[in-house]
Amino acid sequence: MKLTGLRLHNVRRFAGRGVAVEGIGDGVNVLCAVNEFGKSTCFDALHALFFQPHTGTPGAVQALRPYSGGNPLVEADILTGEGPFRLTKQFYGGRRAMVRELGSGRLVAQADEAERFIAGLVQGGTTGPAGLLWVRQGITGIERRAKSDEEGEKRARESVLTSVQGEVESLTGGRRMAQAVAACEEELSVLVTATGRSKAGGPYAAAIEERDRLVETERRLASEVRELREALDRRRALRARLAELESPEQQAARLHDLIQAEAALAAAKAHGEALHTAEIEAALARNRRETARQALDGQRQNLARFSVLRDRAAEGTRKRDEVLARQREAGESGRAAALAVEAAEAAEREARDLLTRLERALQARDAAEHLAGLQQAHARAEAGRAEVETIQAELKALMLPAQAVAQLEAQETELVGLRAVVAACVPLLRVDYREGVAGAIGLDGVVLADGEERALTGSAALDIAGVGRLTLTLPQGRDGREELARAEAQRLALLATLAVASLAEARQREGTIRDLSGRLDLAKQRLALLAPNGLQLLQETIARLEAQSSGAVEIKGDPEAVRAALATAEARVTASRNAQREAQSARDGASSAVVEAERALASVASELAGLAAMLGAEEGRQVREVQLADALAEAEQVFGVAQGQVEALRVGASDLAGAEAKFRRMRSVVDGASAETAKLREEAAELNGQIRTRADAAVEEAWQEAGDRLAAAQRRLAGLEREVALLTRLRAALEAARAEARDHYFAPVMAELRPLLGLLFEDATVTFDEETLLPRTVSRNGLEEPVGVLSGGMREQLAVLTRLAFARLLAKDGQPAPVILDDALVYSDDDRIERMFDALHRQASNQQIIVFSCRQRAFAQLGGNILRMVPWTPEV
Repeated sequence: MKLTGLRLHNVRRFAGRGVAVEGIGDGVNVLCAVNEFGKSTCFDALHALFFQPHTGTPGAVQALRPYSGGNPLVEADILTGEGPFRLTKQFYGGRRAMVRELGSGRLVAQADEAERFIAGLVQGGTTGPAGLLWVRQGITGIERRAKSDEEGEKRARESVLTSVQGEVESLTGGRRMAQAVAACEEELSVLVTATGRSKAGGPYAAAIEERDRLVETERRLASEVRELREALDRRRALRARLAELESPEQQAARLHDLIQAEAALAAAKAHGEALHTAEIEAALARNRRETARQALDGQRQNLARFSVLRDRAAEGTRKRDEVLARQREAGESGRAAALAVEAAEAAEREARDLLTRLERALQARDAAEHLAGLQQAHARAEAGRAEVETIQAELKALMLPAQAVAQLEAQETELVGLRAVVAACVPLLRVDYREGVAGAIGLDGVVLADGEERALTGSAALDIAGVGRLTLTLPQGRDGREELARAEAQRLALLATLAVASLAEARQREGTIRDLSGRLDLAKQRLALLAPNGLQLLQETIARLEAQSSGAVEIKGDPEAVRAALATAEARVTASRNAQREAQSARDGASSAVVEAERALASVASELAGLAAMLGAEEGRQVREVQLADALAEAEQVFGVAQGQVEALRVGASDLAGAEAKFRRMRSVVDGASAETAKLREEAAELNGQIRTRADAAVEEAWQEAGDRLAAAQRRLAGLEREVALLTRLRAALEAARAEARDHYFAPVMAELRPLLGLLFEDATVTFDEETLLPRTVSRNGLEEPVGVLSGGMREQLAVLTRLAFARLLAKDGQPAPVILDDALVYSDDDRIERMFDALHRQASNQQIIVFSCRQRAFAQLGGNILRMVPWTPEV
């Protein structure tokens, strides 16, 4: 099993947010960052994912939950022999466990089935073999711990040692075997690197580079030869086509066809013009014939019409005289009705005027009574409008931008957190004096009291009585002060923009704005009650009432009696008007009849006069008809002759469209041949230049020479490849021989541990306790030392090397699991830590190792795959 990615959400210090560590690969992977960055959080979350059930809340799970609560979510991508999978666990609310295939997204297992799947990966949990490969910060695994923990790890070590059955490397061949292996490694190191790649600057790499260079050269020259041959073939084809186009026979044939087509087109055009002229003459003759026929027909129709119109004129004169008499009678009746209407309307106007004056006097009296109330309401409405405008002005002066207070509150919250970070990063100095000793130490000239704590920043001087001065210079790292200063500056800028001194003042102003808004709503409601339709309409109403009440005159009279008199007068007006309308209708009818009679008589007289002018004198009308008949007969004869000529020309007409099409085709053939000849000559000139250039450069000879050099380079490379393969096989055989003889119970782990110890100490061996299966003593330079008396650095180095050895045994047993180290090299010096780095890389060739550390400067020399934590949002 190998890890490829880790993601957390709402875990410990990452409350309400998520982080991801992507790109975890083979070999050594390093996540190096400052303290409190979340490295141990990642370690513990990953440990809980593999070794804690999602349904429970033991202490390890409780430690993952942030102080603000919530549901911790841990997700990891792994790669096994069966393929890539994604493991997901969520604890507390919404607790769940899922396993998905990464490629297809298929859900493989969930809940208890997912727990069984994960348990199968780690084989026994923390007491299984995989549990040995987790080195937690400050715990080496060698020191005394709870008996249950010691027994669990002992069972895990027994499982590993029993499963591999002692089949690990052993130094069976003595010095000769070591010399043979060293010689093989030396020969291989000249040709390849430790990973089997060609070594830069070596003969194997040089041979590969020479082969690749010659392959590229041969490919380029082959392309040029191919282009040269294609150019030669194209030139031959061009020359053949040019010979065909420029053949005298072909040119003469094309020219002869063009001349014939041009002559046929000219003959067709001449015949067409003659036919067109004849058709025009025939059309003119047809028009003259139709004109003569129309003249004759018109003369005959006019004679018949003239006789009819004379009879109509006599009848029209009689009807006109009758309607004129009726018109005179209707005029007399209309004048009498008009006089009666005028008398009735005068009486009606007098009654209406009296009623209007009475109603106006009554309205003026009502307006005066209503005006006083409206004037009082108007005064109160003006006061309300002034109040609304005053409150609006105050609101405009105090108004804050939207979300301004929320933004200020967020900055205040961020400042509190940054101040806490700065306070947490500042180191503290505390002095506890022995009994009878006080005031012996001073800091920057100030005596420190017993138990007093002082924060240290930058450089500090300690005055120790009787000893001297001790100066401390603290490193200036990322302590959060710059972020705090930037946040303070942003807060001050926002306060200046809002024109407030503090968040409290902004909140106070926000409360004042709410109060003023409430007052403004009440003032608007009062104004709406006093002037529902607005002050402008109220003022117009008052002005109208003032106009109505001013100049009122008291008039005596009974309005109802006046209205009755007005109704009687209106009835007389209506009756007289009806009589007038009847008389007017009769007069209008008579006038219309007169007009119609006059119009009909005028129309007949006008048409009769026009026909008389057209026909001429009555005695010459018959002679004119005979002349028109003779003219029609002559026009018929001329049209017959012209139509005969048109028919004769149409019989022998040529196909003008066909002649034009053939002429255009022959012209395009001649022009196309000329254009193709010119284009082919240009292309032939370009090909001649290309061929000449390639021929001068001797491309084919260079290509053949490059092929010969490439074949020789490939033979040299094949020989070196055979040598590398033989040396690699020899090394594998030697290593296999060394691995055949170990049968001691501790031989497997010792075989894995010995080369790792050799990186740190010369001629060092470790003995294991038969009961605890832990390292018991370390022998160096002939001196055997118990593990318990070793330094902290030595113990942590031995713990890491032991886990690397067990990781190799697990991998050989078909149970590969990553080694995960959380600040496991805290006490190592610079020289030892670099050797430990070499040990990690030695084991990482076939093993995944993940290292978490806060020692950025020291672990910069570790190398490997550098990991980074990036923000992450889980999918919903």
